[in-house]
Amino acid sequence: MEGRYDKNTLSQVVDAVILETSGFGVFKDGERLKLLRRLAAERGLIVLTDSDGAGFVIRNFLRGAVEPSQVKHAYIPDRPGKEKRKRSPGKEGKLGVEGMSPAVLLDALRKAGATFLDGEEAQPASRHPLTKADLYALGLSGAPEAARRRQELLRRLDLPERLSPNAMLEVLNALYGYEGLLALDILAP
Repeated sequence: MEGRYDKNTLSQVVDAVILETSGFGVFKDGERLKLLRRLAAERGLIVLTDSDGAGFVIRNFLRGAVEPSQVKHAYIPDRPGKEKRKRSPGKEGKLGVEGMSPAVLLDALRKAGATFLDGEEAQPASRHPLTKADLYALGLSGAPEAARRRQELLRRLDLPERLSPNAMLEVLNALYGYEGLLALDILAP
């Protein structure tokens, strides 16, 4: 995803880890790129950007920066228009991810080969996800030293230091889950 509005739109359609590139910001953000590579290696990655020139520049950058066998590319159709929140259309006059309907986004993800869990498919082994309450119980939020402890945990796990607590929670669930994080035995008292 390029930005927060794209992420917000997609998060209303799928329950998945969605990371922003911050537009061209990903070009200079080595930590974010490292995280994308790590997630791609462990879970696979689907790149979904706007269908304008800027979206393709970002997509092509990621195509060269992440192992191709670990990446799927989802494409939204070129649709003229402007997003509701904007006063005027973008430079190319196309709707971006945030302007697409849920059906169009799901179709783009399916065409890219995304896996969807429904009642007919086997469910993965259940894993207790980390919650905000778990972060509190582990001293990673709501405590005087929580910010320092989060930074130390991110450092030990080789994750970007700028992850917000909510983004950290998403990434920890994607990589470890509750039991997996505790099994690492790296949470200092």
